[in-house]
Amino acid sequence: MIGQTAIANYLKFSGHKSIDLKVALIDCDGILYDSMKNHTRAWVKLMKKNGIKCTRDEFYLYEGMTGAGIIKLMFKKGVGKNITDDEAWELYKVKGRYLKELGEIPVMPGALEMLTKLKEAGIERVLVTGSREPSVLERIDNDFPELFSEKRVTAHDTRHGKPNPEPYLKGMAKAEAKPNQCIVIENAPLGVQAGHTAGCFTIGITTGPISEKELTKAGADIVFKSMEDFVAALPELIADFKETTR
Repeated sequence: MIGQTAIANYLKFSGHKSIDLKVALIDCDGILYDSMKNHTRAWVKLMKKNGIKCTRDEFYLYEGMTGAGIIKLMFKKGVGKNITDDEAWELYKVKGRYLKELGEIPVMPGALEMLTKLKEAGIERVLVTGSREPSVLERIDNDFPELFSEKRVTAHDTRHGKPNPEPYLKGMAKAEAKPNQCIVIENAPLGVQAGHTAGCFTIGITTGPISEKELTKAGADIVFKSMEDFVAALPELIADFKETTR
C-alpha cells in the first residue's frame, strides 16, 4: 500500500501505537489556492520599494510564517533594521494591496476534490493559515462551501508563526484531537516543520519550486509530486491509516 512505509516510520519515531485519523489540518496558500506566484511578486515589490534585495524563490522558503514575521526577518536581514509588530503589520497591508493588483488567485486544481474526499471519509477539515485577512477567510467559505469546520486557526489566534508548532497545536486543540488523530497537509518547508514538531503525520505536496527533498528534510512523512497525485492516492492512504487501528 502507498503509505505503509511512511506510516510505519512515523509510528516508530513518534512513539504512537496507531493512527486514529479524525482530523486534517490544512494549510491555505499553495494547498487550497495556487497563490504563491502572486504572493512572491507582491513580496518582491514591497521589499524593493524599501531598498531590500531579494528573489521570488526566497519567499517560498518563508511561506508559513506570519506576514509580520516575514517582514521583520527581511528588514533585519536586508537593511539591518529592527521594526515593531505594528510597523510590520502596516507594511503587510501595503503588500496586500500589491497582491490585489495582480488579480484574483485561482483555486488550486484538485483542492475541492481533496476536501470532498476527506469529508466523505468522515475526517474533519480544519484550516490552519498565517493569514489574518477577512477577505481570504470569506473567500474560502464561498469556494469550498460546507467543506471546512468552523474551527480554524489564523494569525489572530497565534503569537508564533510556522515553523513554530503553535498553529498546528492550536488546530489540534480546537478540534479536540491528539497528534496521532491528525494529519497535516502542507507545501512549504516551514509548514512541514511545524506539523512534524507538533507530532502529526505530515504530508508534503510540491505545488511550487521547492523540491521533494526539501520537504522530506523538513520532516514530511510522505511527499507527493503534485496535488493531483495526492488526490489520486488519498483513498488508499486513508485506508492505510485505518489499518493501523485494527
